[in-house]
Amino acid sequence: MNKIFKVGLIGCGHIAETYFRGQQYFNNFKIIACADIDQKAADKCAKLYNIKSKTVSEILKDNEIEVILNLTIPQSHYSVSKKVLNSGKHVYSEKPLATYFAKGKELVSLAKKNKLYLGNAPDTFLGGGIQKARELIDSDLIGEIKLGNAIFAFPGVESFHPKPESWYKKEGGPVIDMGPYFFTTLVNLLGPAKQVQGRTLTAFKKRIYGVGPKKNKSFKVETPTTYLATIQFHSGAIIQVTLSFDVINHQRNHMELYGTKGSIIVPDPNMFGGSVFISVTEGGKWGEHKTDKMHLGKINITSSSGRSNEAATNANYRSVGLSEMLYSIQKNKKHRCSGDLSLHVLDIIESTMRAATTGIPQKIKTKCDRPKKFLSLIHISEPTRQEAISYAVFCLK
Repeated sequence: MNKIFKVGLIGCGHIAETYFRGQQYFNNFKIIACADIDQKAADKCAKLYNIKSKTVSEILKDNEIEVILNLTIPQSHYSVSKKVLNSGKHVYSEKPLATYFAKGKELVSLAKKNKLYLGNAPDTFLGGGIQKARELIDSDLIGEIKLGNAIFAFPGVESFHPKPESWYKKEGGPVIDMGPYFFTTLVNLLGPAKQVQGRTLTAFKKRIYGVGPKKNKSFKVETPTTYLATIQFHSGAIIQVTLSFDVINHQRNHMELYGTKGSIIVPDPNMFGGSVFISVTEGGKWGEHKTDKMHLGKINITSSSGRSNEAATNANYRSVGLSEMLYSIQKNKKHRCSGDLSLHVLDIIESTMRAATTGIPQKIKTKCDRPKKFLSLIHISEPTRQEAISYAVFCLK
């Protein structure tokens, strides 16, 4: 019997609309109430989606709500998730788990102590694009991956976000913002990281609001805005990563990995779909492996919404991580967007930032298992395939 979990939302900002739309794709959760530190924001959200508006205290005490969706700003993820876990409710948070490793470690310990599920974005690695890449890598088509590179680089969030300040404060920056997508994808494909080296720079001391009531006014930058990192994995692979808010434009692939038999171009870790390309001969052609027929790879965005992650003709299934966590709660299984995975990614994030600012290589303190494959349709073990089909039937609309 399919259980529909009643979810309470804390944080009614820019990303909330995506999770409300997720209810169109997944049939095991329903957001029934919302709260925000700004009561007007909560009231507006409640009216827009025809749900209840509550204070944070009220939503945590609501016995009808079993799970809280934490969509607050990154600097508040720790404090809000801690309150949720102490209230006896499961929590799924936007990325990152926290802005400091020690606080993320505390959350993971608290969830285990209270026997509660702690889930965390990103869930894009569950999409067709990254899962197809995982399938091809695990099939040994390109051999053992030895090296590679990844890049996220654009001019910054102030061009589209009316309140971009938090991205440029001490606990902000491109590693906190985009590192979760790229590092989670790399861990999913290569396994846990071992060590990181890095360098950093800040191209602009001030930024200009591009939209909103403060348009054309400036604000101060308080954090580095470009990080160049070299990450060594326990598998032996060494990956160079660029994460930057200082690049007007570029033509590099989001991620390329190079194995002993060939090379793979991995689609954007910030998205769910996209083709995977493989080349196994020197100077040879790149073979395309499409994902638009896969679960969570099908195009579902047909016109631009103005959001940076929703260009026209795209696949966006954000909230699948929440849905899969709820499915796992009901089935008493380990979920894929887990606290252990998120804590390891947070370890990579903090270590990258420390290595880059100090110039001293940093050892990654934690390890985690690679998440199980998800919704790959062929070339996977039968138990995993049956689990994927079971989830698809159970939760996908």
